[in-house]
Amino acid sequence: MTNPQIDYAAMAAQWRAERETTLTASRTELLAQLRALGISEVTAEYEGYGDSGNVEDVTVQPADVKLPEPLATEVGDFAWSLAYHHHPGFENNEGGYGTLTWDITADSVTLDHADRYVECSHSYDEGL
Repeated sequence: MTNPQIDYAAMAAQWRAERETTLTASRTELLAQLRALGISEVTAEYEGYGDSGNVEDVTVQPADVKLPEPLATEVGDFAWSLAYHHHPGFENNEGGYGTLTWDITADSVTLDHADRYVECSHSYDEGL
């Protein structure tokens, strides 16, 4: 039963604001670390379906720069969080996938995302 005393729209707005604050802080911290390593671009491939998902791959440019594993995990977590923030629930059912490309020099993120869905065409004929 829905509680009429709870303002669900306000709760959703608060959740979104908290998430944006967390993402902004994470982005600022990661940006400094990535720039210190001389990285100019980060690409993260993510995929979700069947109520779960993960970041499949994180690559950087220039390619000869080695991203330390803990930092690669943090970048992957950031990519997942940002994708989820813009496409909440994309990991459910048939899911979704995408590529996050982060231009470190300009601090500009491009999110190329696709959602999967099932389409059905049904007919029923009786007594023809």
